[in-house]
This record gives sequence, structure tokens and C-alpha cells, in this order.
Amino acid sequence: MLLKREYPDARCMLDHRDAYELLTATILAAQCTDARVNEVTPVLFKRYPTSKALAKVKPETLEELIRPTGFFRQKTRSLLSCAKDIVEKFAGEVPGTMEELTSLRGVGRKTANVVLGECFGAPGIVVDTHLKRVTNRIGLTAQSDADKIEFELNDLIARKDRTLFSHVITFHGRAVCAARKPRCGECVIRELCDYGQAYS
Repeated sequence: MLLKREYPDARCMLDHRDAYELLTATILAAQCTDARVNEVTPVLFKRYPTSKALAKVKPETLEELIRPTGFFRQKTRSLLSCAKDIVEKFAGEVPGTMEELTSLRGVGRKTANVVLGECFGAPGIVVDTHLKRVTNRIGLTAQSDADKIEFELNDLIARKDRTLFSHVITFHGRAVCAARKPRCGECVIRELCDYGQAYS
């Protein structure tokens, strides 16, 4: 794959040591940069190193800690609900299947695929805004719904490659295939891209 060679260091950019930390960081990353999340999580994880510890935090305390990530009230509700579900349903351990993860309040397929691919050896397509945009532009899918995009790409991408595919596409979306002004002249897959052929 041309993009795989272009981005040999493509990987999850959220700092984490285990599934709890990655799940928490991924929830915080909604509408926020990974870099900003990585500034917030060291203090958060030092104070609350487990789901059990996080579940006991007062909402106003958590809100102040995660305020820099934006949408902090909604994220606080999601994090506390999720942590409580993990404690009550899974004895404090982050579960390792799609069905179990998406049973947690505040966790959808995107977040579940991040955790499964990075922590449980179960690769999946992570449909973030970059992947949605890039795969639409290059003609891999015409869908706009995240779940439909995931399922269509599952038919095209070998299971073992899905997590890396997601990282590579996201890196390309950040570096070259930007939302407003894609730099098609710098794109290594321009000749394979529907958008690049039509609009550049």
C-alpha cells in the first residue's frame, strides 16, 4: 500500500498503558486533538488509575480535570457512566469484545474498535472524521453513516490489516487530505483518487 510506505510510523497517538486508559482517552478525544488529550490524561490517570477509582469521582471534580478537552460535561457523564458499568458488569475490567464494549454507556463502535485493535488483538476499522473523508474521496465508500462505512470497508480490507489501515488513512487525512484544502499535488495516491482526479 502506497500510504503504508508514506506513513511507516502510523499508530494510535493516544498515550496509554492499558485498556482502561485507552478507553478513557478515546472518549476524551471526541471533538478534541490527541495532543490535547495527552496533556490531560497523565494527571487523570495518576489520580484515578482504574475504572473503580474513576467511578467514584464527583462529576464537578472530573469536569475540572478534563475541561481542556472540550464538551467536558457530556464527557464527564460518559466517563462516569462507562466506569460504573465496567465495575458493575465486568468486575472492574475493561471487556474485550465488541458486544461487551458497546454495552457500556458512552461507548460506540468507533471507540470499541480503537480499544479492541490496540489492546485485545482484534483489528477493526476506526471510522473517525479523517477516515470518513478520505475513504469517500478516494472512492472506497459512498456512505456517510459511520457504521455503514465500517461494514463496507470490512469487505475490502483484510481483518488483520484493519487497525493499521485506519491509522494510515487518519495520518493521511491529517497530513495531506485536509477537509477544506486538500493538498492533492502532494498526494501519493492522487492517481488512484476519485476526488484528486476530478478536482485538482
